[in-house]
Amino acid sequence: MDKILAVLQAAGIPFAYDHFAEGEAVDPPFTCYLIPGSDNFAADGKVYHKISRVNVELYTDKKDLNAEQKVEDALDAASIFYAKSEVWIDSEKLYEVLYEMEV
Repeated sequence: MDKILAVLQAAGIPFAYDHFAEGEAVDPPFTCYLIPGSDNFAADGKVYHKISRVNVELYTDKKDLNAEQKVEDALDAASIFYAKSEVWIDSEKLYEVLYEMEV
């Protein structure tokens, strides 16, 4: 996961794994990343190549194209292919831009 941590650091936006701990929350924009599973290459009961699914979630209180560009520039610089989607979370009053990838 060093590659993802390097990408998040390069983007220059505060980040945490899954969520920020109680009392450590930051103002938007911020990112959270998750590793919800894997898609390993395996044969004969052995993993030959580990592939992690990674979600990077960018949260903003308004549409922030600059923050999105920072994340995308960092992913592009690391040659990481991603799929992007967006949703408004009404209960949190935040936009979530989701970047899904495998590394």
